[in-house]
Amino acid sequence: MMRRAAVLVLGLVAGQAAAEPLVVNNARLLCDRDVEVPVTFVSGPEDSVAVLQIDGGQFLLYQEPAASGARYAWPSGGASYVVWNKGAETTILWREGGQENVILTCTEQE
Repeated sequence: MMRRAAVLVLGLVAGQAAAEPLVVNNARLLCDRDVEVPVTFVSGPEDSVAVLQIDGGQFLLYQEPAASGARYAWPSGGASYVVWNKGAETTILWREGGQENVILTCTEQE
């Protein structure tokens, strides 16, 4: 599954200059209630994305402005997951109707 996510993300950022390196980080998050959540972070010279694997699906999230840390979400007014990474902690939220609710609080596994 992680390989498929990486291929998807690489296809999305393929239009970026070949001389600029992409940074790919495949992470496994250990969350509340011993839930493990795989997520792939891809940073390029122009865009950064995350592919979240949760609830049996893969969700492509784009980086959005954050006061601190890095936030990723689907760029629409509709409902979506949000991944917010601040230091050693990652929070997974559900955003709908202008409200965000915390689903899981996680740390990255070594």
